[in-house]
Amino acid sequence: MIAETGSIELSTSPGRPRIIRTKNTIQKIKNRLKREKRVSTRKLASELKISRRSVQRILKNDLGLTSYKKRIEPLLTDTQKAKRITSANWVRHNFSNEQSLRILFSDEKMFDLNGMYNCQNDQVWAVNRAEADKNGGVKQKQQFPQKVMVWLGVCSEGVTPLVILDKGHSKSSTIYR
Repeated sequence: MIAETGSIELSTSPGRPRIIRTKNTIQKIKNRLKREKRVSTRKLASELKISRRSVQRILKNDLGLTSYKKRIEPLLTDTQKAKRITSANWVRHNFSNEQSLRILFSDEKMFDLNGMYNCQNDQVWAVNRAEADKNGGVKQKQQFPQKVMVWLGVCSEGVTPLVILDKGHSKSSTIYR
């Protein structure tokens, strides 16, 4: 090689030529993802008649994509968002460290009786989280499905016992006193 060309650069790449991860296959997967962001590697593999692992390598190594699970977030109105900001700022400006030790943090949680959403089964392929969110990476839940309410409190002394509330009841200021 050095005697022939005077260089150590190879004229052809060594090793076995690529059969599956070709530019053509990579382009097919890229075009498919442009049309539909939410597609499983298993479906892509069966459509292209290649292994699932080859599809994963193309997505991760060749296209630089990562699989993101859908995030579940509450469906908040602009009024609710403004109230959250107002109350957080009020607490920051009106409490000292000693006063904060006397605060009881409590939360009520409604557990849906309709079933649970499994984000493991629904993923979006994208370059970053922002693009994943834009292309259907957020699952929104209905606000008032059938449910049961559970209450729990935490303070500097520890955790309160778990309380399961009867149907139609909720925690109010009279119960806290």
